[in-house]
Amino acid sequence: MLNQIVLVGRIVSIIMQDDDKGNRGVVTISVPASIKDESGEYPTDKIEIELFDNIAKNTVDYCKKGDVIGVKGRIQKRDDEPMKVVAEKVTFLTASSK
Repeated sequence: MLNQIVLVGRIVSIIMQDDDKGNRGVVTISVPASIKDESGEYPTDKIEIELFDNIAKNTVDYCKKGDVIGVKGRIQKRDDEPMKVVAEKVTFLTASSK
């Protein structure tokens, strides 16, 4: 069985949280739909992605709001938790001058 997701989108927000388990971050990206809605516009989905350890640190250090990133990850659903995307690899697709 395979649980893999690939997303490409523009960063809407980045939040870094240090906890007892190490670095953890959440990045929200905006991903446009591939089909138009009733009004003729391409709607966008805002997707939250959970980042851990070096992936979280590097994303916070090198990316800013508006940058485009590619994310390879998996969908995770635990017993009482909502479904979420967990990043396994983040690729920076736009140059940032942070």
